[in-house]
Amino acid sequence: MSKTTTRRIAALPGDGIGPEVMRAALEILTAIGERFDLSFEVREGLIGGAAYELHQEHFPEETQTLIANCDAILFGSVGGPIEESTAEKWRDCEKNSLLGLRQRCCFHANFRPARVYQALQERCPLKKSIIGEGIDLLIVRELLGDLYFGTHETKEEAGVRVARDEARYTEEEIRRIAHTAFRAAQQRKKQLTSVDKANVLDTSKLWRAVMEEVGTVYPDVSLAHMLVDNCAMQLVQNPGQFDTIVTSNMFGDILSDTAAVLPGSLGLTPSASFNEKGFGMYEPSGGSAPDIAGQGVANPTAQILCVALLLRYSFGLDEEAKTIETAVEGVLDDGFRTADIACTGEVAISTAAFAAEVRKRILRTS
Repeated sequence: MSKTTTRRIAALPGDGIGPEVMRAALEILTAIGERFDLSFEVREGLIGGAAYELHQEHFPEETQTLIANCDAILFGSVGGPIEESTAEKWRDCEKNSLLGLRQRCCFHANFRPARVYQALQERCPLKKSIIGEGIDLLIVRELLGDLYFGTHETKEEAGVRVARDEARYTEEEIRRIAHTAFRAAQQRKKQLTSVDKANVLDTSKLWRAVMEEVGTVYPDVSLAHMLVDNCAMQLVQNPGQFDTIVTSNMFGDILSDTAAVLPGSLGLTPSASFNEKGFGMYEPSGGSAPDIAGQGVANPTAQILCVALLLRYSFGLDEEAKTIETAVEGVLDDGFRTADIACTGEVAISTAAFAAEVRKRILRTS
């Protein structure tokens, strides 16, 4: 895209704190447009419980049409209070919204970065001796295969209830995520760790074989294999050894949530999902946090960093993305904290105030 192109973004705030952090993120997007003379057209749509109130479904046709006519999706969060999870409005809300988006857009890959900021090392649950010189890793998770999309069955056999969930992968599905992961590793430190359970599972044996085959196409990237149980342990004992990790849907779900704890708050961690054409959706790793919704205290960092990922991956605007990332780091270095990352004795600022500090740094003349 040229500098003069108007970039169309579907903004789906969703539920809980979604609308609050989305407002903060869109303020940052506007600031980037002002500083770099870029044009963005933001089209807002409904999803999750917010969509159900009007359409009686979580992912309505109106929203599907909206995203089909945009260049990228900026997603907030969906879901309601746990105690209301069986209510019609919230039943299967996340499943219908997120899995619906993944299937509709054919998102096969999820990128989940995890970085421990120098200014927030005290918020990391690990000891300083383990953090070492820092933690900055990326988990690439396959999204369209494995247990989530195989056969699911619960039945009774000889008077006993039996449940079965099928994990299934084709070599084409593995090859697709492998290429995505190797290309991501090329943009980082050219170090890729493929995580599986090849000592037990046939899907993992195929996974490892295909990873090796694809690896020959990327001789500049160092490929290593690790069993998932060992990887879970290593993420706690020595996370600094990792740069880029690629793994299956189920393992990626678990490991990426483990890694998301390292920065000190889910409010700090963005994520991105892509299809083969490069179309992307960008969402915070945390949930809708209905217990603090409407209070103006949510951490908007993850949603703001989603804007940076969107600019970099969907629009090729790396300088603009780095400007946001540098501004966020500057705000943290200067001691500004939202409630989730404030230590004892530190004054917490609001969602809007934090975004204002980021915006201020973006608009400063370089």
